[in-house]
Amino acid sequence: ISAPSAETGSIGVEINGKVVWAEGKPAETRSGEGSVTWSWQVNGEDTLLLTVETMEEGRYRIDLRTASGSATRYFIHMAAAPEAWFTGVFERVVDGHQNNSWEEGISTGLGLRGEKMDVKLKPTVSAYAPFYISSENYSVFVHGTWPGFFDFCSSYPGHVQAAFEGSALEMVLSTAAEPMELVRRHALETGPSIVPPGWAFGPWRWRDEHFNKKEYFDGTPVQTPYNSDLAEDVMLMKFYGIPCTAHWIDRPWGPGVRGFDDYEFDPDRFPRAPEMIRWLNRNGIELMMWIGPFVMGEQADYAEENNYYLESNIWRDSRQILMDFTNPEAVKWWGENGPGKLARMGIKGFKMDRADGEKLLDSLHLYTWEGTSYRENFNDYPRQYVRAAYQAVEPVLGDDFILFPRAQYTGSARYGGLWAGDTNGKPEGLRSAVIGMQRCAVMGYPVWGSDIGGYWGEFNRETCLRWLGFGCFSPLMETGPTLNRGFWNIIEGTRPDEELIATWRLYSKIRMEIAPYVRSLAMEARETGTPIARPLFLQYPGQPEAWDDWQTYLLGPDLLVHVIWEKGKTSGRLYLPEGETWIDAWDLSQEYAGGQYLEVEAPLYRTPVFIRKGSALELGDLEALYEESLLLAGKPFDLSELELLEIW
Repeated sequence: ISAPSAETGSIGVEINGKVVWAEGKPAETRSGEGSVTWSWQVNGEDTLLLTVETMEEGRYRIDLRTASGSATRYFIHMAAAPEAWFTGVFERVVDGHQNNSWEEGISTGLGLRGEKMDVKLKPTVSAYAPFYISSENYSVFVHGTWPGFFDFCSSYPGHVQAAFEGSALEMVLSTAAEPMELVRRHALETGPSIVPPGWAFGPWRWRDEHFNKKEYFDGTPVQTPYNSDLAEDVMLMKFYGIPCTAHWIDRPWGPGVRGFDDYEFDPDRFPRAPEMIRWLNRNGIELMMWIGPFVMGEQADYAEENNYYLESNIWRDSRQILMDFTNPEAVKWWGENGPGKLARMGIKGFKMDRADGEKLLDSLHLYTWEGTSYRENFNDYPRQYVRAAYQAVEPVLGDDFILFPRAQYTGSARYGGLWAGDTNGKPEGLRSAVIGMQRCAVMGYPVWGSDIGGYWGEFNRETCLRWLGFGCFSPLMETGPTLNRGFWNIIEGTRPDEELIATWRLYSKIRMEIAPYVRSLAMEARETGTPIARPLFLQYPGQPEAWDDWQTYLLGPDLLVHVIWEKGKTSGRLYLPEGETWIDAWDLSQEYAGGQYLEVEAPLYRTPVFIRKGSALELGDLEALYEESLLLAGKPFDLSELELLEIW
């Protein structure tokens, strides 16, 4: 802890809107073995207290507060070596609007030196943790949920600044021989993380909106008794031999202006919903549903009458009553009549949207049921939301379900995984997802997925092909929304995109092969804190190249994956870590000694993947699988004939 300049002290406080820095030699008090407190006089008669307590070897609790409790924000500066490297804190690449994270020309990678970021939820790429690690083999974890910021040598080139609101600043500084130990320790302290059921590690399919039409996209009359878009997806995936273990229905799926009233299915959009679920299950597919942290329709009346709500932002002129998850009665009622109700229907997955600031109000003058200000509650709301859903669903389904929110803060990983928010489909959107997955691994959020092809923006066919490979070799694989169309009609008025269909089939088949391996990694994450996807530096910290090549990562110890995100590139340069022999998964006759960079050819369907020699993993002949998939993708289909094959 040191001062970054003559004008700025090493530690300080904000009192009545003014920042006061500690000055002069402090008084020192030792209170028992392993604890020392220093004190300074500040702001007239107040006292600033800094306590450092040794918790165990290599772990130190740092507590900064004023004796009177008058301070509202605390500052601390820590010296950083010239080459020190930092990561963690948030999923988005850089701070500000999420669009900044996929801006053309962006250069920030996995490391955060030179960046300053708020530690306060922003939609929609919204996994946060007040935690970072340094290449100097230390980590910092700030306790509590008050907003703050980290500044990694941006304002002061030789210093990291941490500043957080609240009545005190309490943080834990940990040291270790290697960064993996810091990540493991944090993950276990704030978790442990969930282990979803086996089906959740297979390939998923979804659309942002399901329409129930009288004709399929090619003009074939619809005869299915269920939603036509969903039936089309299932029948054509079966026709092409594309495996699918889960299908999720996004909003709108219920009645009302926003399709989310009262946790009821809209019978026009989704006729015969209970029979539809059973039909999906007969096809080996579990159903997942979109939900939000608010209620609508008659449920909104009830929540309002019983004071179960928080004041919230109005979203698109809709009456949405935001639940107060600090109220035990509200949690019980919402759980029984919301996710618990769906679980009793046999729905086993829940995409949990909107807990990250689109609805939340930020105020020091509004309070939750338990008396916390909205501002202190703001970052904690995602954890409360996913915990409430877990408490509702677990008694019904045991461990056979997955919760899948987009917003995360300390403690969320105990209850659910996450997806990467509403990422743009442009090449830089894929780039941001590769970085976000690895940041989440560091922060203790191992069960992660992203919308293959991006959620919004211009659909980029080349990027989608690359994203299919990345999605396959992510902790979770979810394909959608793909413009609410299948790859057989991704561009209206054209014939099926055989290359996209073949690549989707290729990676869905590979995913089925590695799903047990990925689930075993989720179990390891729960038991040891070791993430599923691993930045190279976590596994090989002694190799400088492992800190530089963020486009290459490990999926567990045995698969090394390189993502090409740039448009027009058909080759890549990647680092193979030293100490291992790496086998090219696309040509098993090719083995390479680690400790070198390698140029690899990578046509659009081919994500560079290497298997660690000695691994028991077998992916088979991937080139042959792709050629088989291309042949199948060229077969003509007749949807009316496919309907006749179904037992509705």
